[in-house]
Amino acid sequence: MTIRINLDVMMAKRKMRLKSLAQLVGISEPNLSILKNGKARAVRFSTLNKICEVLECQPGDILVYEDDQQSS
Repeated sequence: MTIRINLDVMMAKRKMRLKSLAQLVGISEPNLSILKNGKARAVRFSTLNKICEVLECQPGDILVYEDDQQSS
């Protein structure tokens, strides 16, 4: 099971840069970059909520579940 982060896609659709989003969400650029690059091990609901508010999207637009198992 893998959760893929599509934050970069949503940022591109909204023409928003990392620095601007970080300021509007209220987190540091390095922490937002870790999330954007899929390196984060967790994300707070409050942070996800604020990202969705700023980007005017749903959590499912940013987080996507992918099943790693292949059918036998």
